[in-house]
Amino acid sequence: MIDVAGGWALEVERGPGWLFVRLNSAPAGWWQAPPLAECIWTLLQQHFVYRVVLECEEIQRLNSTLLAQLVLLRRKIDERDGVIRLCGVLPENRQAIEQCGLDRFFPMYANREEAVMANRPKQPR
Repeated sequence: MIDVAGGWALEVERGPGWLFVRLNSAPAGWWQAPPLAECIWTLLQQHFVYRVVLECEEIQRLNSTLLAQLVLLRRKIDERDGVIRLCGVLPENRQAIEQCGLDRFFPMYANREEAVMANRPKQPR
């Protein structure tokens, strides 16, 4: 687990061409912590990869501030022709993303394997 500056605790794993970031519960005083988008962007730059799967199982509530951070991160990743995908999004968070019309910008999958495969067949035809 990486404890990034300001208290965000992120579990980071590197895969071939991907970075997997498990978002742990926001730290106490998270609104005073460095923006989440900036923390994840820094990790992507350090690993020289711009494809990321955010694992969101532990995020209990995606509020407007965290959604704004995801949008900001998406914009930065788009500038590098990268990819951002979400997995493990709780049903109430999925509903919030859909109600904001952000589901077309943040594809959501059950797990990291599905996120990487993006609904491609696992077996050759």
